[in-house]
Amino acid sequence: MGCFPHVFLDARYEKVRQGDHVLDAAVLIAVGVDALGIRHILGVSVKLSEQEVHWRDFLKSLQERGLHGMLLFTSDAHSGLKAALKAVFPSVSWQRCQFHLQQNAQSYVPKQEWKKEVARDIRHIFTAATLPESERLLSLSIERWKKKAPQLAAWMEESIPEGLSVFQFPEEQRKRLRTSNVIERINKEIKRRTRVACIFPNEASCLRLVTAITMEISEEWETGKRYLPLPTS
Repeated sequence: MGCFPHVFLDARYEKVRQGDHVLDAAVLIAVGVDALGIRHILGVSVKLSEQEVHWRDFLKSLQERGLHGMLLFTSDAHSGLKAALKAVFPSVSWQRCQFHLQQNAQSYVPKQEWKKEVARDIRHIFTAATLPESERLLSLSIERWKKKAPQLAAWMEESIPEGLSVFQFPEEQRKRLRTSNVIERINKEIKRRTRVACIFPNEASCLRLVTAITMEISEEWETGKRYLPLPTS
């Protein structure tokens, strides 16, 4: 496996038949960026659950295969993932995907005409030059929305700090590290290929196809351009 300072995690769902029922199987995907800034797909897992046990087993399997040297995990707040990361890799920082945070915020905005303003506030927090400036803008936003949208203010106070871990890294790397968008290409290709199958007869057949797809993509990445720029200082 090797040393991968930055690891991105995500999950998607595929339909799998189990007896007389059709259920949603969670497809877990891990992408790592090595010290040279090159992307690699580290592993995939398919099970009829996306809860903590599945995530924990998946992360342990990566650890047992030699994954080490992580500085940051980036992902959305998937059910069970945070607890699994704390159990398996308790000393590694976690970055909550800023793209998904922006999306999540909209459900807490009580009036349509406020949504653009809220999105702008959050964008300024995320794109601040330094962590202290980002935290200052967050405090101002919480105070601004406390009376008009108390649920939004409470959500911002609890959730937005989870998206600020990226500030510990050089500015030229933050754009790539602050979201799990690196896995979107994989998800789109899986969706394109699995659309033909519609429903898999079992978890193993789903895993075989997903593994073949991710191996193709990983080979392309490993011989392609650097994904993450190297620090300039």
